[in-house]
Amino acid sequence: MRKTTKSLVAITCAAVALAAAGCGTTSENTGQVQAQDPTKDCQGANGKYTIGMSQANLAEPYRVRMDDDIRKAAQKVPQFEEVQFSDAAKDNSKQVTDVENFMTKQVDLLMISPNEAAPLTDVVRKAYNQGIPVVVLDRKVDGEAYTTYIGADNVAIGKQAGEFFKNTLLPQGGKIVQIKGLSGSTPAAEREEGFKQGIAGSKIEVVATADGEWERSVGQQKMDALLKAHPDIQAVYSQNDPMAEGAWLAAQAANRPDLKFVGIDGLPIPSGGIKAVEEGRLQATNLYPTGGAEAVEAAKKILVDCQQVPKTQTLGTELITKDNAAEVYGRLNQG
Repeated sequence: MRKTTKSLVAITCAAVALAAAGCGTTSENTGQVQAQDPTKDCQGANGKYTIGMSQANLAEPYRVRMDDDIRKAAQKVPQFEEVQFSDAAKDNSKQVTDVENFMTKQVDLLMISPNEAAPLTDVVRKAYNQGIPVVVLDRKVDGEAYTTYIGADNVAIGKQAGEFFKNTLLPQGGKIVQIKGLSGSTPAAEREEGFKQGIAGSKIEVVATADGEWERSVGQQKMDALLKAHPDIQAVYSQNDPMAEGAWLAAQAANRPDLKFVGIDGLPIPSGGIKAVEEGRLQATNLYPTGGAEAVEAAKKILVDCQQVPKTQTLGTELITKDNAAEVYGRLNQG
């Protein structure tokens, strides 16, 4: 378990009597960000470390895979004694409590994929200002109170999807609908903005957008309503593969086999987006790596190697179509 800085604060307050009244006014409760050196007092390879991983939900296959990737990578680091996982179940309040519980347990490092940015910002700042290194995954928090953010460029991914629509799927233009993720999550806004950039200059019109909350069942419900309101659409841009699959099911039920679907995630699992492309349900997906292995590598650099890590680590992406789906699936499952 980590050594807290509270004893150091107490010593400082006792030694400097005039500052005693001000020791309670820290950046933790003023909202400011405290400069953090995660390599300070690093025990290195001789230490044993506990990591807390706060997951936004486990309803999305992507997040199950992220936890699995973290678990698998952590098993290869002897110094990582335990990784404790929590599931916020899409509940911001629960995720705040989960992080607070990790702080009480004095974990050596916090990993978090926030359900929504704004509601989780304060508690992440609190952990960071207490000296706990914080690795933020996939979804962001507001501000700079974290050690490193790991994720793909969601604007670039959205743009990549939009360009596929413009150049390949609907080169003559057409009407489409968008099924976006949870509105308060940063990827939802970024993937929408990138998509707008990607279709710019084309005759593609997004006639409606619905919030599918990142879930297949919700995507299916929303697509059913969208089809009734907009029967003349030709395609669907879904901000993740499960919602795209749900939308496909709704289209099948409505006898609309002509519709085309594009998603994001590209999970290399039997029920994931790559197989959906191979099997023809989706015309394309866009790879969105979980960052699980990279998060563990960052934790190793901080705790074991006593090294600084970049503030932002951007993961790569690629467009997956029927032409390369089998190759990408095999490559991502190597090792």
